[in-house]
Amino acid sequence: MDERFSALIGDSGVKVPGLGVIIFKGGREVYANFFGSRKLGKKNLPVTRDTKFRVASLSKQFTIFTIMQLVEQGKLNLDEDVSKYLGFELRNKKFPAVPITARMLASHTSSIRDGKIYSIPPNFGLNEFFSPHGKFYEDGAHFADEPPEKFFTYCNLNYGILGTIIEAVTGTRFDIYQRENILSQFDTRADYVVGNLSRKDFDLLGTTYQKKNAAGHWDEFGDWYAKADDYVAQPARDTIYLQNPYAEDFCGTYDLRNYKVGTNATIFSPQGGLRISFEELTHAMEMILNGGMYRGRKILSQESLAEMFKPQWIFDTKKNNGDTCGGVMLSYGLGEYQIDGRSTARLCKHTEINFVGHTGIAFGLLAGMFFRAGTKDAFLYIANGHCLDENNDPRSFGKFSGNYIWEEDIFRVVEGRL
Repeated sequence: MDERFSALIGDSGVKVPGLGVIIFKGGREVYANFFGSRKLGKKNLPVTRDTKFRVASLSKQFTIFTIMQLVEQGKLNLDEDVSKYLGFELRNKKFPAVPITARMLASHTSSIRDGKIYSIPPNFGLNEFFSPHGKFYEDGAHFADEPPEKFFTYCNLNYGILGTIIEAVTGTRFDIYQRENILSQFDTRADYVVGNLSRKDFDLLGTTYQKKNAAGHWDEFGDWYAKADDYVAQPARDTIYLQNPYAEDFCGTYDLRNYKVGTNATIFSPQGGLRISFEELTHAMEMILNGGMYRGRKILSQESLAEMFKPQWIFDTKKNNGDTCGGVMLSYGLGEYQIDGRSTARLCKHTEINFVGHTGIAFGLLAGMFFRAGTKDAFLYIANGHCLDENNDPRSFGKFSGNYIWEEDIFRVVEGRL
């Protein structure tokens, strides 16, 4: 396996700069290895088990862990109008009589859409997305033509809203609440704010890369360009660097000290901004595989996990009730999606295995964290860059599924151990 994974490391084509993979069988770790570089250039540093990356949409499940904790505590109802928590009426202007709920947000059936920008500075309120006079209204781009609950479209802004709801319910800043009530319970030192990492953890931070320059031009034989977390020095505490994958020119560093809790958690990227290591991800996987328990601590009830993992939305070919992301998302739960081993979403080419989990794709990173339904078999991986335009270069498209070729290359090797 080492040789096959090592062959994925390289500088052109479908190669990646760095990669780590961990596999569980029957709840026991049976494979772990790490390849290539977490930082390129003169100070070339290797990927290790303790390397932290910005794990993109793997972050979503951690946001939902908190949502489900709050449901268990009676502080939040998945099926209530979220306007109750936000302090303003959140409605799709085209369907003003239909309330939007946390369940709809978490399952991407809310009728909210991303637009070009979905993370905004801390001095703006969330309503700037939804008010016709708001700075980030984008001519109503955040409202779908389809009604709430009836149609699935993957939308990162949903999770910025959920993060803001967490703040409103708890009275605590999103990153701080996550750190104190979820991340520390798994024995992790993960964080959303790079400046708040310890010096030791900051030194373990990895960078993500693409062969795309600032003008948006791809050259697989050209230089690697750092896309996230390429820090020369650690930022000051309680400052955050804002980025949007589809508006790379809209970024900047902001001071969080005067941020008003409960107004705009999009600044923390609840959908994708978690910095966490391979080792720390195994702690979350351990909790999942053990029905909500982590080393004697009850993090979540089995009922809450079951609610996360079951389909809240299922694609219906006759109704055409959703955007399947190229056939990858044919059903979706709460921060997790389900994979039929016979479908275009499948992870294995030769074996029918049903999985539950999530991928993460942003700023060059490709990651995944999945478990085999009904078992304690699981795997996770992170690759920190790619050379090809993932949306337009045909070489990036999978050969046996709707997944990217980089993911399929990893899945082919993993399949032999599951």
